[in-house]
Amino acid sequence: MSRAKRGNPIATIIFIGGEILSSPKRGFRYNSDLSLCSRYKTMPTIHANGVELFYKESGSGPETIVFSHGLLMDHAMFEPQRAVFEKQYRVIAYDHRAQGQSQDPGQGYDMDSLAGDAAALITALNAAPCHFAGLSMGGFVGMRLAAHYPALVQTLTLMNTTATREKLPNRIKYGVLAQFVKLLSPAPFTPIAVKELFGKTTQTSPSRRPMLEEWTARLRSRPRNIAPSLLAVMNRREFTVEELALVRCPTLIIVGEEDKAQPPRNSESMMAGIRGARMARIPGAGHSSSLEAPEAVIAAMQELLRGVDKTGVWRTGRPEKVISRKIRAN
Repeated sequence: MSRAKRGNPIATIIFIGGEILSSPKRGFRYNSDLSLCSRYKTMPTIHANGVELFYKESGSGPETIVFSHGLLMDHAMFEPQRAVFEKQYRVIAYDHRAQGQSQDPGQGYDMDSLAGDAAALITALNAAPCHFAGLSMGGFVGMRLAAHYPALVQTLTLMNTTATREKLPNRIKYGVLAQFVKLLSPAPFTPIAVKELFGKTTQTSPSRRPMLEEWTARLRSRPRNIAPSLLAVMNRREFTVEELALVRCPTLIIVGEEDKAQPPRNSESMMAGIRGARMARIPGAGHSSSLEAPEAVIAAMQELLRGVDKTGVWRTGRPEKVISRKIRAN
């Protein structure tokens, strides 16, 4: 099958950052000395829903996995998953508008607009129906995408996210914080972000320190224009019970047991509202499970992908009872 135009590659960008290396015996090793350009020669963008979106694509196969990142993060938070899945799947990870390397159009930061961005990107890249995996804000996008653009989503993975509205104290707290970010940049508030985005185990683990230091530096360098996205996330509307019922594809919900930003209990409405949803609980992971417990996330997603056929139907029949279990991080 021919593919639609994938956007216009721009000049190679020398990215000095971290790369995830993997091996069957040693698992994942974070190497901050390598350039990501050793694997990715071009950094393409595509015009979707009125905005230029940056995306990174690798691998090949008859099915596509699309990753959608959380607030303050970017497409690179799924590099551990890419390293494994690109051997069998086409893998796409993109940056939301006004974040990472995507364009800031000055409007459209709400979650419904971001879902429209994702739908336009998936369509333009001829990636439908895809296995869509979103973390936190990416999960807000994913549930809206699956509910309102069902033909685009074969399976849905929701990580560290919720369908509920943000509580009033948090809306007030982060509303004030966003005003300071506009004035000063996010840099002075990096310690607050680190505590919210990473669990206690990650913050104290020597083996995770290189990853944590790399992402702390990334968070510190975020621009002031992240403030509208922060406000949009905090002031998002509730994803209603009626909308949850529209999500009919096989769905995996991943929670980190040390997640302070979205504790596991915040996923209860999704488990109740999405028929047949399955849950994986990851001990030792906070709000950034794809980085903190990459192997556990990969294992949970592999189980989901093995459990559905090419039409997006559970091989064993859609389960009527909720299935929840722990997948331990290494």
